[in-house]
Amino acid sequence: MSHVYEERATMIAAGELQSFVPFGREHCKNHPNAVNLQLRQLQPASELWSSDGAAGLVGSLQEVTLQEREKERWQLRKGTAPDEVEYEEELYVAGNMVIWSRGSKNQASYVYKAFTVDSPVQQALWCNFTVPQSKKNVKDVVEQTVCIVQSTCVNVHSMSGKDFMSPLPFQVSALWSTKFGLLLERKNIIVDGNISPIREPLPTLFSMLHPLDEIAPVVCKSTGLFESRLQYVSDSALRVVFTCHEPSIIMTYDTQQCTHTVWTLRKATPEEQTTVLKCPDQAGPVHTPNAAPSLLSTHLRNVTRLDSPASPLHCHVLHNQSRIPASPGLHSRAHSPSISNMAALSRAHSPGIAAPSFSGAQRFNMSCHTPSPRGHSILTSPNSTLNDTALLQEMEPILPDLCIEQLWTETSAISREKGCQASKVFITSDLCENRYLCFLVESHQQLRCVKFLESNETSQLIFASVTVITAKDAAPLEDIHTMLVLEANGSLVLYTGVTRVSKVFIPGLLSPTFSVQNHQPQLSTPLENISTPARATVQHMSRLEEVGMPSPVLEVRSSSQHHESSWLEDTPFQQAAPHIHTFRDPVSNRVTLELSSGSMLRITIPEVATSELVKRCLQAIRFILPKDTAMKVLVKWYNSYNAPGGPSMHLEWNLFVTCLMTMMGYNTERLTWTRNLHFEVPLSPVIAPKKARPADTGSDEDWGYLRCSDYHWQVSMQPALAVQGLEPVWPPGGVDNHQSALGLESSAMLFPHIPVLFYVLHLLYEDLKLDELQRSGARALVGLLQQLAKDLQLEDFIDLYWRDYPSFIKTFKEACVIDQAQMELMTWPVFLDGEAPCVFSWLSRCLRGQDVTPFPCLPGICERTKLLVLSYALYVVGDEDAISTNMLKYLSRLSAGQKKNTSDPFLRRYLWFMIISSVKPAPSSGSLAEKLVVWLTSAGFTLKDLESVPFGVALPIRDAIYQCREHPCSDWSEEVCALIGRQDLTKQAHKVTLANRKSTVGLNVMLEPPVTSEADEEEDGMTDLHPEVTGLIWSQDLRVQEVRRLLQSSRPIRVNVPHLPEVSDHEYIEEKENKLLQLCQRTMALPVGRGLFTLFSYHPVPTEPLPVPKLNLTGRAPPRNTMVDLNSGNIDVPPNMTCWPSFHNGVAAGLKIAPASQVESAWIAYNKPKSADLANEYAGFLMALGLNGHLTKLATLNIHDYLTKGHEMTSIGLLLGVSAAKLGTMDMSITRLLSIHIPALLPPTSTELDVPHSVQVAAVVGIGLIYQGTGHRHNAEVLLAEIGRPPGPEMEYCTDRESYSLAAGLALGMVCLGHGSNLIGMTDLNVPEQLYQYMVGGHRRMHAGINREKHKSPSYQIKEGDTINVDVTCPGATLALAMIYLKTNNRSVADWLKAPDTMFLLDFIKPEFLLLRTLARCLIMWDEIFPNADWVTSNVPQIIQENIGNQEQTSISEDLNMETLVQAHDYIIAGGCLAVGFRFAGSANSDAFDCLTGQYNLQTCLSMVLLAVSMVMAGSGNLKVLQLCRFFHKRTFGEMNYGFHMAHHMALGLLFLGGGRYTLSTSNSAIAALLCALYPHFPAHSTDNRYHLQALRHLAVLAAEPRLLVPVDVDTLKPCYALLDVTYRETQWYEETTVELMAPTMLPELHLLKRIKVKGPRYWELNIDISKGTQHLQSILSKDGVLYVKLRAGQLPYKDDPQGWKSLLAPNLNSRSAEVHTFKPEAISTFTSDAALVSFAEYFCRASENMKHKQETVALLSAILYECVTQEYPEMLPTHISIDQAVRTLERGDLCETFSLWQMKLVLELCESRVLTDCLLLSSEFLPVMKSSADRALDRWLCDNSHVLQAYLRRQSMNNDTDVSMLACFLVYHSIPSLKNMVASDLEGTITLKQKLTTGLLRKRGSSC
Repeated sequence: MSHVYEERATMIAAGELQSFVPFGREHCKNHPNAVNLQLRQLQPASELWSSDGAAGLVGSLQEVTLQEREKERWQLRKGTAPDEVEYEEELYVAGNMVIWSRGSKNQASYVYKAFTVDSPVQQALWCNFTVPQSKKNVKDVVEQTVCIVQSTCVNVHSMSGKDFMSPLPFQVSALWSTKFGLLLERKNIIVDGNISPIREPLPTLFSMLHPLDEIAPVVCKSTGLFESRLQYVSDSALRVVFTCHEPSIIMTYDTQQCTHTVWTLRKATPEEQTTVLKCPDQAGPVHTPNAAPSLLSTHLRNVTRLDSPASPLHCHVLHNQSRIPASPGLHSRAHSPSISNMAALSRAHSPGIAAPSFSGAQRFNMSCHTPSPRGHSILTSPNSTLNDTALLQEMEPILPDLCIEQLWTETSAISREKGCQASKVFITSDLCENRYLCFLVESHQQLRCVKFLESNETSQLIFASVTVITAKDAAPLEDIHTMLVLEANGSLVLYTGVTRVSKVFIPGLLSPTFSVQNHQPQLSTPLENISTPARATVQHMSRLEEVGMPSPVLEVRSSSQHHESSWLEDTPFQQAAPHIHTFRDPVSNRVTLELSSGSMLRITIPEVATSELVKRCLQAIRFILPKDTAMKVLVKWYNSYNAPGGPSMHLEWNLFVTCLMTMMGYNTERLTWTRNLHFEVPLSPVIAPKKARPADTGSDEDWGYLRCSDYHWQVSMQPALAVQGLEPVWPPGGVDNHQSALGLESSAMLFPHIPVLFYVLHLLYEDLKLDELQRSGARALVGLLQQLAKDLQLEDFIDLYWRDYPSFIKTFKEACVIDQAQMELMTWPVFLDGEAPCVFSWLSRCLRGQDVTPFPCLPGICERTKLLVLSYALYVVGDEDAISTNMLKYLSRLSAGQKKNTSDPFLRRYLWFMIISSVKPAPSSGSLAEKLVVWLTSAGFTLKDLESVPFGVALPIRDAIYQCREHPCSDWSEEVCALIGRQDLTKQAHKVTLANRKSTVGLNVMLEPPVTSEADEEEDGMTDLHPEVTGLIWSQDLRVQEVRRLLQSSRPIRVNVPHLPEVSDHEYIEEKENKLLQLCQRTMALPVGRGLFTLFSYHPVPTEPLPVPKLNLTGRAPPRNTMVDLNSGNIDVPPNMTCWPSFHNGVAAGLKIAPASQVESAWIAYNKPKSADLANEYAGFLMALGLNGHLTKLATLNIHDYLTKGHEMTSIGLLLGVSAAKLGTMDMSITRLLSIHIPALLPPTSTELDVPHSVQVAAVVGIGLIYQGTGHRHNAEVLLAEIGRPPGPEMEYCTDRESYSLAAGLALGMVCLGHGSNLIGMTDLNVPEQLYQYMVGGHRRMHAGINREKHKSPSYQIKEGDTINVDVTCPGATLALAMIYLKTNNRSVADWLKAPDTMFLLDFIKPEFLLLRTLARCLIMWDEIFPNADWVTSNVPQIIQENIGNQEQTSISEDLNMETLVQAHDYIIAGGCLAVGFRFAGSANSDAFDCLTGQYNLQTCLSMVLLAVSMVMAGSGNLKVLQLCRFFHKRTFGEMNYGFHMAHHMALGLLFLGGGRYTLSTSNSAIAALLCALYPHFPAHSTDNRYHLQALRHLAVLAAEPRLLVPVDVDTLKPCYALLDVTYRETQWYEETTVELMAPTMLPELHLLKRIKVKGPRYWELNIDISKGTQHLQSILSKDGVLYVKLRAGQLPYKDDPQGWKSLLAPNLNSRSAEVHTFKPEAISTFTSDAALVSFAEYFCRASENMKHKQETVALLSAILYECVTQEYPEMLPTHISIDQAVRTLERGDLCETFSLWQMKLVLELCESRVLTDCLLLSSEFLPVMKSSADRALDRWLCDNSHVLQAYLRRQSMNNDTDVSMLACFLVYHSIPSLKNMVASDLEGTITLKQKLTTGLLRKRGSSC
């Protein structure tokens, strides 16, 4: 072994070696499946190292056959978690199983998801599908999925939990994941000989953009010689070998031409879709494919009828579908001589540029220029008929979704033998960001790399040169921009792009390339003795010089450079050791090596750099140097850093400095400071670089060299000196005499670039100064910079570094001499001539208001400099355009000579950023602070970043943040709110974005289910209200419990009947049961009210059915509590009495479900009851689901299923439900559904269906709901006729006609809602006149339209003659008029509706029609409704007013019927009251309330007035109205029937609508719904539907809208009180007014509001501006109205401290001086819950015994803490402390760097500047104290050391012992410019600045002394 060498000069060591076994294999073993039997044998290698120590691997896979190995496949990819932890994901396939696992460095692998499918998995892959969003500005959602391919289908499982199954219409050979979705390659089935060869080839490539989309063919656009062609990809010789997401390209291989082609993959344009679908003209050359799309679509659609795609029938179906006229050249190549000619032509034409060759394009073409062999026959084969073809055209074609466009094809220069298909394709980039598409042709052992770049104008890719590298295998390492290549001789080589970097040494695997000493004497590479990894020496710099830089591979390699040791191949040793066979699974910088023994090793290739500082320096170097030079530098650094046994991490910087300076031409051994940079701990000798010679025999010089080495010096001298306690002296400076000047090697690679490199590193240094966490990096960098500045003789820079680090820079003495000739060899950039850029002095100039020059900046590298410079420009200078158009006024972008083009990604990103910023300027109304905060957020700046900005620099930003925190905008994004520290707003923004996915939005998050007492055990359906909210709204009493008591219907009723002595027992039982029957009238009416009370208060659990409280119609009789039951048979009970009450009970239960809940079709069906008695309840439940919008989820199949049962109630509920859910959408499918139930909408010839009458009524109202507000002509015409539909024919349509006519009227009103006279296209219908006739009567018009025939035969039951029956038609017509002219203030129509003013006419009108007319008239004259009693009575005609008031005084005329007048008066008054209710619904208007609660009598009218009051007070829970409702609840005797109870309990429900969270709207749609629900004729008994369908009562829900605003404390997440200012817009009735409300409160209608503001002082202020739009407020209200608020420090919530007397700030406000002393650290917890502040108070603000001398420190810290906490800027605490520390160190005089002083200076300048007049953050007396301390310290120093300052100004050299640190502090603090600048200003003025300074300072000294 002694004479085996390796080339160590360029070799790196791979790390983290471990054996690799796919994780899925282990997991599969435990799976009960047949595959396990084989998998059991696939054990991993038992151990990594064999026992004899040779680096072999033991495999145990010999007994497994090949087929079994084939059964398992896996792939790996990189994944990133939200917290940016990287992990690896593995997708493992075996048999029927797919296992998706994850694992990272710090977490073991675990199964993320495992799938088992029915048939063997052919392929599994990850794919992202985009789901396009309907809204314009919303980003498309990306679904991440895993696709599992079986022979007949693809299963797609998304990470969000959705599963899809897409059947495959053909056999698939492979699936590919692309940017847009999946690509499917059709398997080419070999055609039997008997089928005619001349046929249309079917497409072979298809796309699927989403699992629910159809599979569509892909079209291709190929550029030929003469024209570009477009057709389907239908070439069976084309195989996809690679797809890529970014850039979106695919690569194909042509098995016949043997070439690879790259295509761009994009969405097909509409023009391309139409072009490819047109059937082409046969005559000339055709550009479009001739495969008629119909053929394809028929094939795709017919295939489902076959047994399976694999069936033998399959291939024939494909070809025998029909013979479409084929274009001439479609037959296969074998039969076409022309194609081979073309191919020959294309080989001759070898494109020199990146033009693709013609052949590939040629073959795709459906029509070539060849004569047709058969002429143009119509039919292509005898067995097809024209009929087939005709039929096919009817099939709609499938539009292609994607198009591939040719980009590049291999040229003929690359050999084209068969079987050179690429086995591996990948994209890699090199260290200089060039990108290559590499493909490995295994048969030739070639890796072909094609360089490509994006063109500037378009996003087109340009493919450039091809480079061929000989390789057996290759794998990309994305993270480190390199690729690993396995050479033919088995050695591993690392490349970056096509530049060879080095060999890779794997510890434990012997390198296969053995060479023996002097094997090739002409070898120029120095060879050294082998070094084992255990005693690795550090690879040093200079040796690399001789090896020469690695060259790009483009050169032809001579045999001397790459010697392959062929003679060793046969040695037995070589055979024994396993060698690397292939690579697989590269992820970031890890790759698996598959060894010849079958085992696998995972290795990690080291990174380019680990230290952040080195990475950034390399970035800057790469940015500024020409690409080839930069590449050499990077490669050289990579090799020296990663040499086997290289440096540890903290020595990386030292190695980098040495490496860089060596490349610049320095001799780092002769510079003292670089010689002392250690790369290793000095216990192992650092072999200093020497001139390596080819001879390996030692010489005497070596010995002398060693003696002079640093190591020798340390070992021999240091201990001795240390013992004697002497001053250490510096080690001898190398072998040469120390006196000779140090020079630079001008032939060094980087020598010409030294000035440029110095400048970029200086800018990097300035950027590092702006990051507290990188300060150590800045200090490390300054050593290198000052050396370069000295040698380049840049005085300015040297002065700058000395001022930054005075005591550190003082130690550097040496300079290297660069003579003039050498200076001229360097390239001096323009930017070095100006003054040294110093970012702190630039910011300081901004603050002082001086003019600033643009600050130089490296785009993409010095991002922080850019951000802060522009922030100051915006906020301090006040230039609003600094961040958009004026950016270049403050920043000068640095660009190297070759960096002018914008193709550089950094520059491009930079320009793009500028364009973006200028495109969307911040709203001009906002303040500068607002702009700054929004801009910083858009640039990705967070609070964490702000913490690392030095405190002085950060102060203006903190100031802006503080101002925004005080007055934020409600519509800022979540990130902005987080930056300004308003958690309440952050939470609000976050919640609004998330709520559409979460089922538990809003208050449900924080509510525990209320504890139920024993009595509540039975479910009463009202347990789900939010007690925390209702407890805040009605905190003084138990009104909610009272409402629950009144509305509960699930417990037996108390039947209290006194047993009189004369009554027999039997009679007594009957009496009790009669009394119970009376009480049950009330119980049955309760659910309608309960539905409104519990509206939208419950989120159902998807796994449990909805709890429905039972309707309990039994009673208990005291005193013994005996059961009273109606079913005893003692009294007559009406049949079907409980049908409708059960329906209402179901509706009430269903209405509890909140619209935001997650309700699926399956859950709806799951709730279907087993027993038939509950069918009515379920019908109501369905209607309720429609009202809250969930019925849209019910599958059409289920709807059909329910309707075919023929259950009347279910049909009613379902029809009304689906219509309400699709309100105003004109949905066609629902229209068809409804039309079947309305004979008038069916054609006259249709079969007569037996539809129950009430179902017809529901369907008619449904039409109104679906077409609400659309003004649909046909439906309006039919409904108009249906209002006056005559009875008949024969026995039909004779009962309950009133409700049908009313429904038609309501529906007509809804269809034309609010259109007034603008009914477009309906003038010929005369709608208003016809309705007027229906209202007042007259001759019936001839029934027009399609149903005329039906009404020929008269009714056998009702004889009406030819006049209109007004009793039937009037209500519908009146309300239709009211709705059509709603709010139009049309006086002429309103006058038709006036009550008649003669007794004669009054006698003709039913009083209740008067009520309707009055109501209708008022709704039309909407703006004239006033909430006072005078207006109400003004509706009563003169004749009634005169005679009602004075009955007693005057004798009444004979003709007057008093009873008629009184009734008319009461009903008209009721109509007026109802109108007031509608006009002020949900407004809680006090005038309306007072007006309506005046005294009115008569039962009906009282009920109507009660409803009107509760409409006005909806959701408010007003106590007076509740008392009224309770009074009516108790009245169960006399006139009180079912309808009255229904009205009263509806009123109660409206009063507490949605538990106080909802109220009524007055939009047109809401008023229409309320008219349907509150129609003033209530049912007489529970089965009465004669005048109005009971189900319509629930439509009131459509008028409900959430307007309750609930403040929720963001810290405790509990609802709380908060004071709001609500500002109303100006209207014609009142000025703009602001009212103060205590939330939780009901808001007025949003269109009336201007803004809402959460008021201080308890909570942080918050403004919601509604003038910009109501969307933000609406989204808050719809999510339970939760408005997050944040309590200010030291404040208590209103609940705990109603008056504000307990606040900690209250008592101390008078005595500001005393408060500091009274502040106890214990009290901190009441001010803030921040753990850090509490701990700070605990440890730093509490005086303990042994701290006598520190007393003042404790006092100061307490005072600072108190100020920061009470003024609410706790983030300023570190700033205060830093200022204090800076001043203290200055006073002690031991500042070794001036960094903190700079910050102090910036703070002072900010506070003195005229820019920010009120710097709120440091307002106390703290700052002046600090300033005077600093001034005093510096003045004291000046008194004693004025000579030092004078010496500096005279440029005299300092003594070594002088205290230069304080001088530097003085210069910085007083902003004294550098000497060079002083000289410059000397030339302008007569008296020099020096004199000024010295005289001024001496005068100052005199005064202070």
